[in-house]
Amino acid sequence: MTDGAGDATFCLPDLGEGLSEAEIVQWHVAPGDRVVADQPLVTVETDKAVVDIPSPRSGVVDACLGEPGDVIEVGQPLLQFAVEAKRPDAGAVVGALPSAASATPSRVAVPAAVSAAESGVRASPRARQRARELSVSLEAVAGTGPEGVIQVSDVESAAAGAGGGERLGGVRRAMARRMTDAHARVVRATVTGEADVSRWSGTGSPMPRLLRALGAAVAAVPRLNAWFDDRAEMLALQSRVNVGIAMETADGLFVPVLEDVAGRTLESLTSELTHLQDAVARRSIRPDQLKGQTISLSNFGAVAGLHAEMVVVPPQVAIVGSGRVFERVVLADGKPTAAQILPLSISFDHRVVTGVEASTFLMALTTDLENDQ
Repeated sequence: MTDGAGDATFCLPDLGEGLSEAEIVQWHVAPGDRVVADQPLVTVETDKAVVDIPSPRSGVVDACLGEPGDVIEVGQPLLQFAVEAKRPDAGAVVGALPSAASATPSRVAVPAAVSAAESGVRASPRARQRARELSVSLEAVAGTGPEGVIQVSDVESAAAGAGGGERLGGVRRAMARRMTDAHARVVRATVTGEADVSRWSGTGSPMPRLLRALGAAVAAVPRLNAWFDDRAEMLALQSRVNVGIAMETADGLFVPVLEDVAGRTLESLTSELTHLQDAVARRSIRPDQLKGQTISLSNFGAVAGLHAEMVVVPPQVAIVGSGRVFERVVLADGKPTAAQILPLSISFDHRVVTGVEASTFLMALTTDLENDQ
């Protein structure tokens, strides 16, 4: 942010966690508003969370340099403060009172929208430019901005609706980038199996049992609980089993991390899992709760499916998936009986994990699940 004779421009600050950009969700101030230090200026969405950006100072807002839906890079101008007229020094000789014009903060004219009288449609300048780029008629666009002003996001939504497409933003845009990177960097392979979980008591999600079984499987084959630096060709085994748990939301996929699952009780795992699920649903999950996973778990069977070839996201080298539990007739003591079968899949980076290692891991996982009461 620069002060002095010129305008004071506040740039998007470093949000930590290696984040380089954020998408504007909602402005809490408008040009002409007087704000105080630490007052929320704008809500932005990163690929990890939704956060409020506070004001670094007190002053008058001159311009909001972006609209909801715009992606702003760290260090890029976000808001402009008006430069207020300086008061004379205590020892200065004042020959006349300052005029009303000189006492008013100087403002740079940055129109928020072109008036209806000028164009017949109320739209921001950037929305008009975007409409020209996408060949969208503004007359057919419904504005969602203040007093119905058309914004960039309105134009892009209209274009997507006309073309049957969807502009990715926020979490889904970040997910698309991660998947592209993972596909380019990982040599993926998958092994599958089944666990007879007929001995399980009670009902509910299999996730706590799967988490505990992951700890047992890592103890048997530590190599799957590791980070691989493919550029330096270095594999680092991890001492703690921090499981990234894939959770679906309307905004896209979140992967909060449940730390140090090895040796924990089902009650402890269930409690923390519920807490993470609630935080994701409310979009109150902290950025630090979305990092540090050493292996991932996907319970896609909560919806449908038996086995899957999943995406391994670097620097991890493995992800475990559980399918939908189904009933099958098996032989027990020579007699047919109904059994509850849990399908299992393990996708792994074949550069550093062999098929035998993955299969041994699967065997240890299955044994723990089948022995669980």
